[in-house]
Amino acid sequence: MTQTPVTAPSTQDPPQRFLSGKKRVLASAFAGTTIEWYDFYLYGTAAALIFNVQFFPSDSELGSRLASFATLAVGFFARPLGGIVAGHLGDRVGRKALLVVSLLSMGTASTLIGLVPNFDAIGWWAAVSLVVLRIIQGLSAGAEWGGSALLSVEHAPARRRGLFGSFTQIGSAAGMLLATSSFFLVQNLMSDEAFEAFGWRIPFLASALLVALGLWIRLGVSDAPEFQELKDSGKVAKAPLREVLTAHPRVLLVTIGLRLAQNSVFYLITVYMLSYLAENRGDSTSGVTAVMIASAVGLVTGPAWGWASDRIGRKPVTIFGLIGIAVFGWFFFAFLDAGPLGLLPLVVILGMNLAHDAVYGPQAAWFAEQFPIEVRYSGVNMGYQLGTVIGGGIMPMVAALLYVAGGHSPWLICGYLTLLCVLSLIAAIGAKDPARALARTAA
Repeated sequence: MTQTPVTAPSTQDPPQRFLSGKKRVLASAFAGTTIEWYDFYLYGTAAALIFNVQFFPSDSELGSRLASFATLAVGFFARPLGGIVAGHLGDRVGRKALLVVSLLSMGTASTLIGLVPNFDAIGWWAAVSLVVLRIIQGLSAGAEWGGSALLSVEHAPARRRGLFGSFTQIGSAAGMLLATSSFFLVQNLMSDEAFEAFGWRIPFLASALLVALGLWIRLGVSDAPEFQELKDSGKVAKAPLREVLTAHPRVLLVTIGLRLAQNSVFYLITVYMLSYLAENRGDSTSGVTAVMIASAVGLVTGPAWGWASDRIGRKPVTIFGLIGIAVFGWFFFAFLDAGPLGLLPLVVILGMNLAHDAVYGPQAAWFAEQFPIEVRYSGVNMGYQLGTVIGGGIMPMVAALLYVAGGHSPWLICGYLTLLCVLSLIAAIGAKDPARALARTAA
């Protein structure tokens, strides 16, 4: 099947209504993904700081940490299933309906995590409850990103897809900012005893209020005219996932590969760094502060890299970022071992906002441009979520094991990250880049 390009919305819409609709779409992409990732990242922060002792007590500190990170990974393994189901329905029914469901399920799971009794209260049922709710989070996250990305990109003018798609991406930075800020506040406003007793639950319970806000924004958005025309014509794919696997396997592998390095370095910084600093430097707050600052900066750098990819193409911007990630990994751990932690925010900004965001910012638009509209939701979701599992989902657990295998030295972690960068670089070279062709035409 030939690729159907993403087209700009009809120019027959009244200009004022057109502008209002675009703003609502961008607000929906930003608010919805912010709330989704706030909930998802809360778990990662809590897994590094609190779940290992509250839900997985063990005589071995490493055993408790691995068990906590394993439940973090469970959410990632559930994401492809959520992506498959949402992709199938999204390609047949529409993007908006799935996004409403994903927001409700994520908010419900996160609120309930804030209410689950710990191990001392109900024993291993606490861990079981946590795993079940984490699976629901994973299913929800699997549905969210692809639909939000497509909703923003399919409403975008052809030469601004990178910028529009970046509003989905900066929802990740905003969600991380909210998650880390909430933990930062409760940690600093409460004693250690109060935080461990109940303070860590407050950010999870606050999710209910955020979901109500997100739903109010998201319910006012409609599917893009491009998809609506396809649906009205009755030409939607009957089995979009099967068509992706049989007609577009190369493109699927490319999208999986593009996720590996970017997602891995993200979770090295935002999750594993927290436990690494606590173990090796006795510091449990500097990492959270640094991530919080970098997340705030990401609200600017995400759209900037998306805009840059509209101007010069997705491929050169992404390759720059991948090379940066490969170099950064070695420098990062050398700094964590001996560098002054007062400069940690600057170091994290280099890794997150300069290198990581160069890959992540253009990703929504670039993934959408790889697949025809009939199977786009399924293809984008499958590639994104499988790459997430292989890249980021297991990274904190793999890093903890590689650290021990390397003689309590991080060199194996750095080598593993470099290998993932090479694989992502191969994928970037093999990906189609229609934005670059448009940029050359404009020039």
